[in-house]
Amino acid sequence: MGEVAPGSVRAWVLAARPATLTAAFAPVAVGTACALRVGGFRWNAALGALLGAFLIQIATNFANDLFDFEKGADDEERLGPTRAAQAGLLTVAQLRMGIVLTLLFAVGVGVYLTWLAGPWVVAIGLSSILAGLAYTGGPFPLAYNGLGDVFVMAFFGFVAVCGTAFVQAEYVPDIAWVAAVPMGALATAILVVNNVRDFEGDARSQKRTLVVRFGRDSGVREYILLLIASYGTSIALWLGGWTTIWVCLPLLTIPWAVRLGRSVARERGVVLNQTLAGTAQLLSVFGVLFATGLVP
Repeated sequence: MGEVAPGSVRAWVLAARPATLTAAFAPVAVGTACALRVGGFRWNAALGALLGAFLIQIATNFANDLFDFEKGADDEERLGPTRAAQAGLLTVAQLRMGIVLTLLFAVGVGVYLTWLAGPWVVAIGLSSILAGLAYTGGPFPLAYNGLGDVFVMAFFGFVAVCGTAFVQAEYVPDIAWVAAVPMGALATAILVVNNVRDFEGDARSQKRTLVVRFGRDSGVREYILLLIASYGTSIALWLGGWTTIWVCLPLLTIPWAVRLGRSVARERGVVLNQTLAGTAQLLSVFGVLFATGLVP
């Protein structure tokens, strides 16, 4: 940490948490595949959706860094990656500025997408921004009241995939609703690893995640069920005649998923940081394979 100067570019990169951007990239890739499948692909809308997703994700990361610090959830016993505010690398004022500027850029992208696809984009964008801020901020922070899992499933799954398909095809193809399930499930699995790792610290700071409410074993079970839902969706799409067997390409990653599941069940503490990173990588690889299989 001595190598990162307070207020430096590296401090901002750390706060942006680039490793989490797979959770924004993969759903956009899948939504684009759905649009391509129905002949609605538009490269400019696809790139706009990706940029908007990245910006909202980064703003949400800044907000989480800020609000968790203000609520005392990030302390000297934190097990996860370094947070900029807690480590003194960025001030509260700097993070607030970062949130505002990033969201202004996101709004700019939203205006362009609205011009391309119509006023429904406003509802998609505003709901995503408000949910990102409400995740750890506001009078009823979602993550502190056991609703973080629902938020991630909804916005990284259905909103991201279906919204991406919509801004290109100008309607939501039926297959996009189904394809959103594994993207939301794997993004939620990332959160579950985080909550399993931090459940003792979360309990101290009154962060009532589902793992805190129902116990560590419930988080392990949830993680496994999310993996099953992800791979099961690929199989269901093929068996249901929605697409070809190529949609089962993600099944190649099952051994990887099994190893991650075992790690969540057996490991504790900082070693789960590797499992969290591995789950984010799995989401990215699964998303690329899934999107590739959806196109034929």
